[in-house]
Amino acid sequence: MAAAMKLISVLGLIVLISLGKVVDAAGECGKSAPDNEAMKLAPCAEAAQDENAPVSASCCAQVRKIGQSPKCLCAFMLSNTAKASGIKPEIAITIPKRCNIANRPVGYRCGAYTLP
Repeated sequence: MAAAMKLISVLGLIVLISLGKVVDAAGECGKSAPDNEAMKLAPCAEAAQDENAPVSASCCAQVRKIGQSPKCLCAFMLSNTAKASGIKPEIAITIPKRCNIANRPVGYRCGAYTLP
């Protein structure tokens, strides 16, 4: 069942991006809008919806890469694509800690959320 929900979330991300329903917020993520970064974070879909779900190695690798810019990671977590795919920002913001990323910006404010 969890695999089916993950697949549905990933498919939802693909549909939203392919339909062009993305926020034009290039800047936080360089030349790419945060919604366009969504596909890179697809391995995190389940972990960003359920705080008890394991965080995969591929998710952590992408979070390490995108998380080099906390503004980009934050912009994605608060994006329309993330909301539409069921991402819960209050859970998604815990992923860097759950991945044991030592140099994460602890205390970084992301909207109403703070990086633990």
